[in-house]
Amino acid sequence: MFVSLWAVKDKIYFGRRFQLETGGTTLKTGMNAKLNTYDLLQKVRQESPVVHHLTNWVTIYDCAQIVKTLGASPVMAHAPEEVADMTRIASALVLNIGTLTVDFVEAMKTAAASANRKGIPVILDVCGAGATELRDRKVFELLDQVKINVIKGNASEIARVGGANIRTKGVDATEVGTDLETLAQKLAVRRQATVVITGKVDIVADHRGIYRVQNGDVLMTRVVGTGCMAASIIGAFASVDSDYRQAAACALACYGIAAELAAGQSSGPVSFKAALFDCLYNLDQPTVERMQRIET
Repeated sequence: MFVSLWAVKDKIYFGRRFQLETGGTTLKTGMNAKLNTYDLLQKVRQESPVVHHLTNWVTIYDCAQIVKTLGASPVMAHAPEEVADMTRIASALVLNIGTLTVDFVEAMKTAAASANRKGIPVILDVCGAGATELRDRKVFELLDQVKINVIKGNASEIARVGGANIRTKGVDATEVGTDLETLAQKLAVRRQATVVITGKVDIVADHRGIYRVQNGDVLMTRVVGTGCMAASIIGAFASVDSDYRQAAACALACYGIAAELAAGQSSGPVSFKAALFDCLYNLDQPTVERMQRIET
């Protein structure tokens, strides 16, 4: 999947667009994974799980809308006095440090501790990790002090969380001189979590193995918040499937398929964004089964 935190130039074919990633690694190919992606989408639609967010103020509306579009129920409660109570009625918790403050991270810890007690998944979008010392310190505090089930970021963010001495370009990916799949799986094993690296091909790893999700469109890089929305969609799918690697891969496939469909009827970023929501809402079984590209 292409998200707005991934730098691209023209000319390598992917989907209906052309691009050349400026940072990343050699892409690998594998066997098609036979995942029941549409079944999970339908489960989200039928169960309408509550997905609680403590998220990025820049993209908070879009994250709420993408969850609502899926058929789930978004909640965006940030007050420290109520985050634990709100988490107790949720089926998943999504944390995003894009617009962090020290107090906000403390509220995240409180919400995550509540989620851990309830046994629901916690998704952490490490937005901007590697950009500043404060951001790095707070990411590691979250990872060390509460249980995170899914760690999601772009290549340089995940590399920084994995211990590499790397700096990100604000919230945009920078070049990572290492194999991303190895990086993701090592971090997954060390943190006992599922690790998601978004990029031209999304990498979803845990201790058992890796999925590569090849759906998406380059127009996603031209819309602010596509990465944040990806974490929200993963939260919705993880709320109905305790196999978080499978849930994340299926979530990203649906998101990427919707992006491919939206790109086909758009003239630029604004029309693409509107069409993205509509195409996700209208996804049906034949379309998902025909278009999903998930490899092992």
